[in-house]
Formats: sequence, structure tokens, C-alpha cells
Amino acid sequence: MQVPLWLALLVVGYLGVKLIRPPVWLIAVILLGGFLLADSVLAPAINALVK
Repeated sequence: MQVPLWLALLVVGYLGVKLIRPPVWLIAVILLGGFLLADSVLAPAINALVK
């Protein structure tokens, strides 16, 4: 099953705000940073580090 990246980020952000209650700006910065890193030159290095 393939889920679009934007949908996964939206769900993770919503659950993070509802369950942990951090500041909304912090969630937005983390999600936007992750989205930008996923399409960057660093994506293969991050993928290798995560695996």
C-alpha cells in the first residue's frame, strides 16, 4: 500500500498535536523540515542512516 507523503505527514502532525500537545509551530517546523529533506540531496544518506 502506497500512501502519499503529504497525507502521511498530515496524519502524523494531527496525531502529534492531539496526543502530545506540543506548540503547533514546532510540529509545523518538524513536518516541513522532514518534507523538504525527503526531496533533497541528503535523502539517500538519511535513508541509509534510518535503515
